[in-house]
Amino acid sequence: MISVNGLAVEFSGDTLFSDISFAINENDKIALMGKNGAGKSTLMKIIAGVQNANRGSVQSPEDAVIAYLPQHLLTDDNCSVFEEASKAFASIFEMKSEMEKLNKELETRTDYESSEYMTIIERVSELGEKYYSIEDVNYDAEVEKALMGLGFKRSDLHRQTKEFSGGWRMRIELAKILLQKPDLVLLDEPTNHIDIESVIWLEDFLLNKARAVIVISHDKTFIDNITNRTIELTMGRIYDYKANYSHYIQLREERREQQVKAYNEQQRFIADNRTFIERFRGTYSKTNQVNSREKMLEKLEIIQIDEVDNSALNLSFPPAQRSGDYPVVASELSKSYGDHTVFKSTNLSIARGEKVSFVGRNGEGKSTMIKAIMGEIDFEGECGLGHNAKVGYFAQNQASLLDADLTVFQTVDNIAKGDVRSHIKSILGGFMFSGDTIDKKVSFLSGGEKTRLAMVKLLLEPVNVLILDEPTNHLDLKSKDVLKQALLNFDGTLILVSHDRDFLQGLSQKVFEFKDQRVIEHFETIDEFLVRNRVESLKQIDL
Repeated sequence: MISVNGLAVEFSGDTLFSDISFAINENDKIALMGKNGAGKSTLMKIIAGVQNANRGSVQSPEDAVIAYLPQHLLTDDNCSVFEEASKAFASIFEMKSEMEKLNKELETRTDYESSEYMTIIERVSELGEKYYSIEDVNYDAEVEKALMGLGFKRSDLHRQTKEFSGGWRMRIELAKILLQKPDLVLLDEPTNHIDIESVIWLEDFLLNKARAVIVISHDKTFIDNITNRTIELTMGRIYDYKANYSHYIQLREERREQQVKAYNEQQRFIADNRTFIERFRGTYSKTNQVNSREKMLEKLEIIQIDEVDNSALNLSFPPAQRSGDYPVVASELSKSYGDHTVFKSTNLSIARGEKVSFVGRNGEGKSTMIKAIMGEIDFEGECGLGHNAKVGYFAQNQASLLDADLTVFQTVDNIAKGDVRSHIKSILGGFMFSGDTIDKKVSFLSGGEKTRLAMVKLLLEPVNVLILDEPTNHLDLKSKDVLKQALLNFDGTLILVSHDRDFLQGLSQKVFEFKDQRVIEHFETIDEFLVRNRVESLKQIDL
């Protein structure tokens, strides 16, 4: 068991949280929830041992292994994918190497009675006891299995890590964590950079192979599937629920209703006492009662009601000119990069008003197809936009295209039209921009903030075709709900690439699956597709 005892964190005199205590038991699968800025990542870093608290401690058994996956990291650039992942077993390999070195030294030494000789004997005995107690494992096979489960192809394993994007590097680090079989796995937004099949693999691994897990995630389906406990961090304190996310939402609402009831009763009690004090102040016979009630009110701890953002923000895309019958068409489309064929002889047509999903493992051609539709790359065959197609395009690098010299408010104000202009602050608030943040220049925003701002900008432009490539990365649950509702109300054509199953649910009526150099059209919802493919996918990806 790992225990968190009285943790407190303060920044510049402000308290982020205080007196945080809870126990982490074996097989606990914990969702760490709370609004942005509540201190979730800070608390996770303290448990991981990479950040110190102002007060309090984290206690764990001496031999406990705690593995931490932050949101952003870089792996070593001087080795292959396989070599980097194999570092998960570095301590075991070092133990074996030291044992072999010491045994060779014993073979050549003749000072059998010396203290140095006995020290080596003791060390070899200690190492041998540890080493031979470890389960006999085919380490190479385990590394390969983990990497392929997370989306790597066998041909990728001996490529240099520097050839891969940050998302793929994060998968390498995730593989290292999973291979260590830690007592506690700490995951901060682990699904942001992995596709649906890899998320499903990760879910099954965490449920069936991992021990204790704490996860921060805005993917409701993911946390519902893997967690059995929810710890909410709010207003500097925690609430601990023995429930998954969906049940926690119900329990939280019940708790808040009780708080409101208790708060209202307390306010009536305070009002009654203040009325008594004002009425009888200066009345000699009531002096003791008045003084007693004044002291009681001074000491009274006011009941606090948890922060809940109930503001309703409904956005809809501005009207755009009607497109032709088929705004997106591809015929005999093929694309290769050198000897690598992404897809070939592909035929695809998307009718006006259709909402479709592009699914498949990373690297199978989803983003490549979008780039072909947008005319950003060369290809063989025909592909493009139809008559009167006005496109709103959200690429994974969309944040980098913002004007760095504008403020957050100016970025939105420059494109807002009509009545929307009077609601800019509310719209920005729905995507976590408030207070001084709206006056910050884009150049000073974080990557996540830029992504959210690019999404706000897209929501205000009149389009009849929307192409969204992983739009929910860096969006919190509220922002995702705002975006999803806008897409449900959108009467144009939608092409969506996303790994977030809760976000995808109900959004698309057709699925294009990218697999083995082909694009396969499925006339079913994304929900039906995922249900049908879940078992098949897991059979292909051996845990």
